[in-house]
Amino acid sequence: MDTSLPFVRVYQRASTDKQDANRARFELLAFAELHGQRIAAFYTENESGTKLNRPELFRLLEDSQPGDILLCEQVDRLSRLSEADWQTLRGIIRSKQIHVVSLDLPTSHQLMTGAGVDSFTGRLFGALNDMLLDMLAAIARKDYDDRVRRTRQGVAKAKAAKKYKGRPVDLELRK
Repeated sequence: MDTSLPFVRVYQRASTDKQDANRARFELLAFAELHGQRIAAFYTENESGTKLNRPELFRLLEDSQPGDILLCEQVDRLSRLSEADWQTLRGIIRSKQIHVVSLDLPTSHQLMTGAGVDSFTGRLFGALNDMLLDMLAAIARKDYDDRVRRTRQGVAKAKAAKKYKGRPVDLELRK
């Protein structure tokens, strides 16, 4: 591995234990290989993206050095945070000088190698990438808020029709 290249650290997240946080692993490996990179470490957890306190994400941030890459499948895997929590996380990422690369954010892909990019172009792509990252994080939060609102509307309608039974009791969990 070329030591002049940054470390690529993959962050994988799913919201619940019933979901597979490793689902995109092979796609992320292929993406890194396509860009001439090897993945240094995987940080995988089953935590809500609406929570700032995620142990594996913060372990990744702690392990990272300036110039390292945080690679994720989609920005919503990194954040469905409120604006205040997103600004806190962005501040940590910026202060550590970590580059976020996401498969759904094409402007970030050139950060995988930085080859052939002069300082002006690098700054321009960095600013564009930061703006789009902020937008995708806001969209991910809006998607979450919309799903919560629609679910509440459906529950209210089912209750009004006396068809709502609630979530069934998990007898296995209660043992």
